Amino acid sequence: MRKTIKLSLIAASVLALTACNQEAKKEQADVKLDTVAQQQAYGIGASVGNFLNKDLADKKEIGIELDQALLMRGFEDALAGNAKIDEEKIREVLTALDESVRTKQEEKAKVESEKSKAEGEKYLADNAKKEGVMVTESGLQYEVMSEGEGAKPVATDVVKVHYKGTLLDGTEFDSSYSRNEPTTFPLNRVIPGWTEGLQLMPVGSKYKFTIPSDLAYGDRDLGKIPANSTLIFEVELLEIQNDAEATAAE
Repeated sequence: MRKTIKLSLIAASVLALTACNQEAKKEQADVKLDTVAQQQAYGIGASVGNFLNKDLADKKEIGIELDQALLMRGFEDALAGNAKIDEEKIREVLTALDESVRTKQEEKAKVESEKSKAEGEKYLADNAKKEGVMVTESGLQYEVMSEGEGAKPVATDVVKVHYKGTLLDGTEFDSSYSRNEPTTFPLNRVIPGWTEGLQLMPVGSKYKFTIPSDLAYGDRDLGKIPANSTLIFEVELLEIQNDAEATAAE
């Protein structure tokens, strides 16, 4: 909490400092970055300015807009030793701001999570009606893109695969193809949809899996993968290994 408040104060100060008066604005156009010291000073300002720009944008996205003129006025008054509110009050209002931000973020996450779940359920219902789509008892959906003739793995096996993962809108969040390197992992160390699905595949096969959120990452928000997302994977099973040192893919 203290770190957040400190960053908020620094950000407000930098905003005010860069727009404090007309002379400062003129100097910005003639900034000199010839020496290391000049570059370092400018770099600190730019770094905090980038933080501020993102911080204000993030707050605006959740419905919190801060008056930039008052941010600058607060800096100027404090610099002149004439702040209109004391340090205790500043801590109080910034703590309240942090709590308000956290509440609104949680509310937004809940709405987006519920939206993802509803979209996933509709997609799964429609997809299940398509020709070639098979549905397991757990709700996992799969299509055979090409069928191999090798053995099928069991949950305790280590497998080597190529894969691509996308959201329902086609956004790619992970791909071994993009890295140009297959991935190896114990089959019982991945999401349930993968553990179940790959056991259906003979080596040499390529399947398309549509994985309900409860067989994927559930209500966890992983950034690129929003909470309650239904996921689509194209997976090639290249081989079954017995390598105890294979890296687990979580």
